[in-house]
Amino acid sequence: MKRLPNFRRLATTALCAGILSLPLAAAADQPGERTTINLARATWDTGWWQAEVYTQLFEELGYTVSQPTTLDNPPFYQAVALGDVDLWVNGWFPLHNTYEEFFAEGAELVGYVAEGGALQGYLIDRATAEAHDLAYVEDLLEPEIAALFDATGNGLADLVACPPGWGCEEVISHHFEVFGWDEYFHPITASYSAGMADALGRFAAGEPIFFYTWTPNWTVGELVPGEDVVWLQMRETSLPEDQMHLADATEVEGLAGCAGGADPCDLGWPANDIRPVANSAFLDANPAVRALLEVVRIPIDDIFAQNAAMNEGEDSPADLRRQASEWIAANRDQVDDWLSEAREAVEG
Repeated sequence: MKRLPNFRRLATTALCAGILSLPLAAAADQPGERTTINLARATWDTGWWQAEVYTQLFEELGYTVSQPTTLDNPPFYQAVALGDVDLWVNGWFPLHNTYEEFFAEGAELVGYVAEGGALQGYLIDRATAEAHDLAYVEDLLEPEIAALFDATGNGLADLVACPPGWGCEEVISHHFEVFGWDEYFHPITASYSAGMADALGRFAAGEPIFFYTWTPNWTVGELVPGEDVVWLQMRETSLPEDQMHLADATEVEGLAGCAGGADPCDLGWPANDIRPVANSAFLDANPAVRALLEVVRIPIDDIFAQNAAMNEGEDSPADLRRQASEWIAANRDQVDDWLSEAREAVEG
């Protein structure tokens, strides 16, 4: 066989090497190719945009991401431990400590969406607070005061609370049991959005309102603490057993709208971290996902801004995709660093 001239042989060798290296380069850039992530999301829609942000980041790594399955807390934690779903980014801790049994059965916490900035508590309208000098939840435990917030005629204060299956519902139920609130308050535990829509209507009509909320959440954009409403303090902190070790961590410094201008403001609830929760076996098989979850952070203010836009009507699936794309584009340099770390986790 006639031998190729040296320059042609070298060129052919280089070409073959380049062709052979293409799949390897593509694999390094797209470590999730041919892998589907079975994503879940919470029933509270204030966490759906974060799920979309992570979805688009996973897709940049080559993963196919399923249409999210919307789940309440108990079925999610059971499903992720069993591997029926792979992950969500809507864990609230310590609020979800009650599901810690599942972390010994196949689920784990990995990374943070937002650390420490998720606040919770009870609020009333500012006008009623100032007219009756109300600064504590305990101040409402008088029949004539509770009756101010009664919209149904039963003499009990209507409290917009949380639907069954939410972590906050368990804490509120604990408060009712420990503090005997059943004699004074009536918890509204159906749809939170519907309950808050009714509260907004009553507020617009000049009527007193009483509600639970968390941050980031559109409610504190519609009803601004310090202007429209105030955060009530709690004289005594009592939490479910899995959170009682945080009973001394319920004061928030510099909180705008704390009733009576108190600083720090003792909300009776510890601040929460918003965290991804994933199936351990899935993470072990997908180191790029683990690495990405470990490094991504979304500022609380950005979550709040999106929630406010969603409350103004930008809440369709297309809106969520667009908002996530815009956020990623606005943070492109940081996002590229995160994606590089995820790819390096596979290469290593």
